[in-house]
Amino acid sequence: MASGDQRAGRPPAGAGAGLRIGVVRATWNPEIVDRLAAGVERGLDELGAIHATEVTVPGCFEIPLAARLLAGSGQVDALVVIGAVIRGETTHYELVSGGAAQGVMAVQLETGVPVGFGLVTVENEEQALLRSEGPGGHNVGEDAACVAVAMALLARDFLAR
Repeated sequence: MASGDQRAGRPPAGAGAGLRIGVVRATWNPEIVDRLAAGVERGLDELGAIHATEVTVPGCFEIPLAARLLAGSGQVDALVVIGAVIRGETTHYELVSGGAAQGVMAVQLETGVPVGFGLVTVENEEQALLRSEGPGGHNVGEDAACVAVAMALLARDFLAR
């Protein structure tokens, strides 16, 4: 797990003012995803970005399609995707986590809409809890919200040229 000094820097408070951020969240592993969602809200609030819309999908494998639909809607400047894939006894973990990651990457490259990747892919619930902590702790959802805002600012800067 990356420690605080190894994670990417955050945009300054208020830097995301006026940016419309959409959220796609999986409903599988709801306790973890609710904690990630709270982190997304903290990140967006700190940066002054607007939580424009939220879409829920059954699981992480469905996130890329929902992200593609939302990215193409013209309603958002960036997206945050959140979900939790916890390893089980089969190869399902690799298929879901890899497919979701590849699909989300394709969405940003195809649409030009940045996506903050807030999926936790972990070995067990304990690791998921450590990556979805409350205020002041490590929360992948909060990190993903900051990434979405940073990349939306970058995209806006280049589109303005």
